[in-house]
Amino acid sequence: MQGKILIVDAISTNRISLKVQLASAFYEVVQAASAQEACTIARIEAPDLIISALSLPDGTAAQLSAMLQTHPATRTIPIIGVGCRPDQVTRLATLEAGVHDIFLRPVEYGLLLARVRSLIRAHNSAEEWQMRDDTSRALGFAEEPAAFGPPGRAAIVSANRTQTAEWIDALRPTLRCEIVEMAPDTALRDLLLQRVPDVIVLVLSETEHHSGDVMRLLAAIRANAATRHAGLLILQKRADPSLGAYALDLGADDLMTDGFHADELALRIKALMRRKRIGDQLRATVRTGLQAAVCDQLTGLHNRRYALPHLNRIAEHAIATGRPFAVMVADLDHFKRINDHYGHASGDAVLIETAQRLRDKMRAVDMVARIGGEEFLIVMPATTLAEARVAASRLCREIGSRPFIVPGTTELVTVTVSIGMTMGGVPGDTPKDGCLKTECLMDAADKALYAAKLHGRNQVTLRSVAA
Repeated sequence: MQGKILIVDAISTNRISLKVQLASAFYEVVQAASAQEACTIARIEAPDLIISALSLPDGTAAQLSAMLQTHPATRTIPIIGVGCRPDQVTRLATLEAGVHDIFLRPVEYGLLLARVRSLIRAHNSAEEWQMRDDTSRALGFAEEPAAFGPPGRAAIVSANRTQTAEWIDALRPTLRCEIVEMAPDTALRDLLLQRVPDVIVLVLSETEHHSGDVMRLLAAIRANAATRHAGLLILQKRADPSLGAYALDLGADDLMTDGFHADELALRIKALMRRKRIGDQLRATVRTGLQAAVCDQLTGLHNRRYALPHLNRIAEHAIATGRPFAVMVADLDHFKRINDHYGHASGDAVLIETAQRLRDKMRAVDMVARIGGEEFLIVMPATTLAEARVAASRLCREIGSRPFIVPGTTELVTVTVSIGMTMGGVPGDTPKDGCLKTECLMDAADKALYAAKLHGRNQVTLRSVAA
């Protein structure tokens, strides 16, 4: 099944005819005859979409939307209203209450199914990002979104610039955001050169040739990494259900089929801006969570969770290319004395400065990670033994030759580092089982580090994986 849809209508024949169309498109359908029954079923069945008659025995589609929004389990379910043509005031009030779109009877089922696909797609995407956000918050990675952000920005793309200017003037009293106009033939270039709008309105004229250009522009905007998260609204000057359905399936988020109406367009732009803002916040939270999951919060280096799988990938690449690589485990000498004598704030300062020195002395392709309290992993792809020895000795000098400034004292603190090193991907120096996995490499580097500590510290010791 493509999704679950709740049909709400007091007239059984309306429910049956709609169910037939939806079931033929492989949707699971549940039914309710009133707003109250719909709320109860929605909490139990968790539908992906609700299609409701505009008028119900115990209320309206707008009132149903308000009722659903009072419960956490149902407040994000999208709603389509179906009925006779309402007056403009009622139509706007219904949309403002949270109903996503209104279809008139007799229903154009091709367009309705495209709208259903579009809304369920957006709903499922939002749910997926919300789950990732919930996971980030459960792991303690998420931050509260900023209360204020830059003002919204909308663009109207139309071939009729004079008419677009008039529309913008009509929108400004109710739409408190920056509105710009763009021509279809230069819109993609202009979108990439400027701050990407939160919402892009693509205006379809009556000509078939122009419509084709706009459809291609729609596909390009949705496919481009810089613009793909913008809200996209198609405005048809002349109703064309098949073209509207095609636009929704190409990735349009919203559709106006009856031409320009300033209040309704402003309402739809505001709704898309809210959706865009929430989506941006969720994506930012997830990115923050992912970064926190693979980075050490104190030093900013990668952590063990990232470093060990990355080491495996480097080993696999070395086997494929025949180029050796170096693995080093560096450990600060007598680090506990720094914490005990100067305090943990001083110890943290030493770790932060050590991380910076290690990072500064390595190539961009090298990986530096903090894998323990005062232990660091350095991996150098495509590196010979001679190059690795020079790099390791340079790191020892970089740490030991310059004293550290730590908070709480004017005394300069001298710190040294011991490094255990092994080479991977060296011909003739691979274990019999061909093991170049993380555990083999780390074991060899750890044993080399132990030898460096045993023989006086502040030095580099090499150990073969095959040893």
